[in-house]
Amino acid sequence: MKPVKVGLVGCGFISGIYLENSKLFQSFDVVACSDLIPERSKGRAKEFNIPKVCCTAELMEDPEVEIVLNLTTPDGHYYVAKQAVTHGKSVYNEKPLAIELEDGKELVESAKEAGVLLGGAPDTFLGGGIQTCRKLIDDDVIGEPIASTAFMVCHGHESWHPDPEFYYRRGGGPMLDMGPYYLTALVNLVGPISRVCGAARITFPRRVITSQPMHGERSPSRCPPTSQASPST
Repeated sequence: MKPVKVGLVGCGFISGIYLENSKLFQSFDVVACSDLIPERSKGRAKEFNIPKVCCTAELMEDPEVEIVLNLTTPDGHYYVAKQAVTHGKSVYNEKPLAIELEDGKELVESAKEAGVLLGGAPDTFLGGGIQTCRKLIDDDVIGEPIASTAFMVCHGHESWHPDPEFYYRRGGGPMLDMGPYYLTALVNLVGPISRVCGAARITFPRRVITSQPMHGERSPSRCPPTSQASPST
């Protein structure tokens, strides 16, 4: 099988696990990487033997790149994905697909018109755990599910993420950054969502980062880190 050639945009924290896992498969090959901070892309290229380090514009122009892996912060997802589609490349976005609903719809339509593929995280519902749950439901082992619930409870990303400020900016927060994991699992297992009611608040206007290397810095909360939602099918 000829491996698919992948260009990585965004060489921050999450790129490490993507690149590490990419070595387990022969179906694709990361051939180029870029980041707004050149030191990051150079570091990842050296760590994972990526042959080309370049700016995003050059990566988009590279005819060898077939799929763009978009691991930028949420405020960059739409713009990077739009560039990829415009250049006739398929793209896989980290979540959310876009901050604005209309931008997400535009990406879907643009990808259709360009004849390229558009994907978005999370794809964890394809993993062994949720697929096992899917089979148990399909085989009627537990009967018909009539309700479901999911929780994510922690103080915040500033306690463990090395660069957590994005989480408290527009496009971050539990609903858009962590919520997709739970919502995707629930939709896969229970069914599509037809109605949602919820509440959100900013409990701490400023967050003190306790992880390295930004320990002690204060990050303002620009989105509600405390969210509760009750969807129904």
